[in-house]
Amino acid sequence: MSVIELKNGALTLRVSTAGGLILGYWWNKGAETVPLLRPAPNDEADALSSGCYPLVPFGNRVKNNRFTFDGRSYGFSANTQWDPHYLHGEGWNSEWSVERQSGNELELGLVHRGGHTPYEYRTYQRFLLRENELEMELGVENLGEHSLPFGLGWHPYFPMTPQTTLTAPARRFWTEVDGWLPGKAETIPDDLNFSEPSPLPHRWVNNGFEGWDGEALICWPERGTALRLVADPVFRHAFIFVSDTDFDPGFKRDYFCFEPMSHLANGHNLPDLGDLKVLKPGDRLSGRIRLHPQAI
Repeated sequence: MSVIELKNGALTLRVSTAGGLILGYWWNKGAETVPLLRPAPNDEADALSSGCYPLVPFGNRVKNNRFTFDGRSYGFSANTQWDPHYLHGEGWNSEWSVERQSGNELELGLVHRGGHTPYEYRTYQRFLLRENELEMELGVENLGEHSLPFGLGWHPYFPMTPQTTLTAPARRFWTEVDGWLPGKAETIPDDLNFSEPSPLPHRWVNNGFEGWDGEALICWPERGTALRLVADPVFRHAFIFVSDTDFDPGFKRDYFCFEPMSHLANGHNLPDLGDLKVLKPGDRLSGRIRLHPQAI
């Protein structure tokens, strides 16, 4: 495991090769250093206590760990001890290699074959720390013998203060059913409608949002800071997660997740594959997001 720190102007980024995790992203505002992603407790932190981790070769879960594509049936096995589903791919719990590091840029790579999934793939993450923003790129190449549906995403943990608001217009949301799986698409409820700046609900939230417009704004008024997230067109779905003390007894309502995704959860079993992209052997898929802090 290696930890790499990038600095540019007032911005600092720390990345670990263990899981391809972001351990922290900070903005130095003079006398104050503002965390823009939840800081990991230490350099040995796992994905669930990190600031952000990658979702590849797709995000979230597949119902019953099974799907059929092109006349072939495929299955997964669980890749965590606490969820019976294969979850979020391999990137978040694998060791990545440093492919390139130069000044304010870093590229990590990973090749996966076998294990809990029928997917074989090469993936990379690129981090470019400009003076005023962080640009992240995630890509994947199908190394398998057959075409398969692929997806990409990130799982950022954002700090949550009492006055935090989120703005992220979307078209519909997906209910949640047993097994942390998506249920059906419905009209967005009032307390999850982020078309205007709104606080996060004081309850469990674990829902996908369809037709996200690719932009989100997180505001921390107490800190005089906002973070604008802008995603490439490939990311037109998002997932929002707010924990509770039933799921996590140590939850202090100090973070939430807003996850840009290229596809719907359980897209393997949805019409049109829920926007998963079919990659033939050798085909690639990639996308970028930018995280730009600003004073308010």
